[in-house]
Amino acid sequence: MGLFTFIKEAGEKLFGGSPAQAASAAAPTQAELNARAGKAIETYIATQNLGVSGLQVAFEGPEGKVTVTGTAPTQAAKEKVTLCCGNVASVTSVDNQMTVANPEPEAQYHDVVRGDTLSAIAKKFYGDANKYPVIFEANKPMLSHPDKIYPGQKLRIPPLPR
Repeated sequence: MGLFTFIKEAGEKLFGGSPAQAASAAAPTQAELNARAGKAIETYIATQNLGVSGLQVAFEGPEGKVTVTGTAPTQAAKEKVTLCCGNVASVTSVDNQMTVANPEPEAQYHDVVRGDTLSAIAKKFYGDANKYPVIFEANKPMLSHPDKIYPGQKLRIPPLPR
């Protein structure tokens, strides 16, 4: 699947606290911060109910890199795990090394820019703006509403069902 890049400032804010709060407490080591961040991402993925087993997430703070392993039931679930990891603030790249129980063709990806809508993205990839529900469904549960996408977010664009 390869290494995917993401915008560091965009995404879910999973790593709580401000730098000032962190400085006032006993300073944790980089390894402790990385372990906490990895656990936070694992917890976030678990809340998405993707059916992943043996999930392990490693976070390398200074680089903003996430490496994820485990087994996904489908290619779609594996791709959603990549998006769960990458659409988190402070993450710049995801190395998804998961295996897939039932391999399928891989999806394409789209980086949302200012002014994008799911309809416009559907028109670009499928030639039909009315196919936007396919993109919305492919990115659930990370997307809660078709109108709630933001610049910097990476979306999964699956092949159209035959």
